[in-house]
Amino acid sequence: MSGLLTPIAGESKKRVCYFFDSDVGGFHYGPGHPMKPTRIRMCHSLVMNYGLYKKMEIFRAKPANKREMSQFHTDEYVEFLSKITPSNMNNFVKEQLKYNVGDDCPVFDGLFEYCSISAGGSMEGAARLSRNKCDIAVNWAGGLHHAKKGEASGFCYVNDIVLGILELLRYHKRVLYIDIDCHHGDGVEEAFYTTDRVMTVSFHKYGEYFPGTGELRDLGIGKGKYYSCNFPLRDGITDESYKSVFEPVITQVMQSYDPSAVVLQCGTDSLSGDKLGCLNLSMRGHANCVKFVKSFGLPLLLLGGGGYTMRNVSRCWAYETGLAAGVELGSEIPVNEYYEYFGPDYKLDVRQSNMEDMNTREYLERIKGMVLDNVRKVGGPPSVQMTDIPRTADDYVDDNADEDMDDPNERIPVRQRQKMIQPDMELSDSEDEGEGGRRNHQSNKSTGKVTPSAKTPELDASNSGLLSADPQATRSPHTATTAVSSEAIPSPTAAEGEAAENNGSAAMDVDTAK
Repeated sequence: MSGLLTPIAGESKKRVCYFFDSDVGGFHYGPGHPMKPTRIRMCHSLVMNYGLYKKMEIFRAKPANKREMSQFHTDEYVEFLSKITPSNMNNFVKEQLKYNVGDDCPVFDGLFEYCSISAGGSMEGAARLSRNKCDIAVNWAGGLHHAKKGEASGFCYVNDIVLGILELLRYHKRVLYIDIDCHHGDGVEEAFYTTDRVMTVSFHKYGEYFPGTGELRDLGIGKGKYYSCNFPLRDGITDESYKSVFEPVITQVMQSYDPSAVVLQCGTDSLSGDKLGCLNLSMRGHANCVKFVKSFGLPLLLLGGGGYTMRNVSRCWAYETGLAAGVELGSEIPVNEYYEYFGPDYKLDVRQSNMEDMNTREYLERIKGMVLDNVRKVGGPPSVQMTDIPRTADDYVDDNADEDMDDPNERIPVRQRQKMIQPDMELSDSEDEGEGGRRNHQSNKSTGKVTPSAKTPELDASNSGLLSADPQATRSPHTATTAVSSEAIPSPTAAEGEAAENNGSAAMDVDTAK
């Protein structure tokens, strides 16, 4: 086993909490749909067989309930998700249209339970970070960044990221959200578009591409102006080019905003060869973002996201789990239950392809300069009124309770579990399911196109008129009704906020090997 894990020299040990629920891999969006929750199970199989369980604590989070989801989502929308099933969906035709449930976001068996698992892991990870139970929390089942306050979008139903950030805001004055998914993190940006308590930074493909938002001039409004940061990319960006913009921007954000906690959405559709992506990052180029953000020593919540070539998704997230735990994984993939799907080389690697990089140096430098100028306009760390936060009885949970002693049938009935058996061809890369399921699945996200109402002009660095336009002039996707209200954003307690600030700035030197 020693050849599989190599300690990374010069890194202090971090306490890592890793969240996984074995039920998550049993859900199925439907035939031909590119989103396959089985990828989480494949990743976990690599994590376990590499021996990473010795370097971190593994938890099964309590699934989020309706009350917890309603901290961001509307009560009516959450109630709809909890009631609709494939057997009764014909009774909810109007509601499906209202809540955008259909093609991209289908109704499937166990939909609400799937959302509960995803949200529960992110919320509990955030809670453990805030209570100084760990330095890094990992929930690869999370990162569903497109879900809105009252509707589903882009394969996402419940925005676990927003719920996790709201939990962090109970203890932390400022939270930084970074998104390296190929698609713009529109749901998270929209939720915090009017506040300075959260700064959102997204690096994504922009243009004729889902969701059609995330242009350079989207900066936030009101108190949130300049606290939304977007770096629009073109097709084919490479490791070197990505690093040349990611590190300077994040460095400036850290200096200007001074966050006390960080959430990093690690969508892997930015990897080379992804079925729905159009970027050209290698596994190590993608993981460099995790390594760089980790180097700041702040409480860090790592989340999943997009990623539709499952063998590459699981490779990348397993490798990044190792980085979080301070070890480099060996290149030879160990024998595991999905071993055959990593052929023919059986290596832990995703290489760049020879696709053309449309991001010229001139383009990247010009956009980087504009982004850095906007970040420097951040008016320093926001002042926060420190108040006590009332907590319910559900908030006081025994952290030492053994989740493995729970009866899984109490969480999901046997009848429903039988419906969650992995369908045939779930792991197939056949033509029917390749490239986002072109034969069977035509949708806005899988085709990479935006709807006419969301369509935005293609960004060009030479188009100075577009780049310099008033960001408030064309704010159609971000309305006041969809953002988190200021009343809904909790203020940290004086003692807890100060403790979180102090704990977040220092690297913890604790041996977590079990």
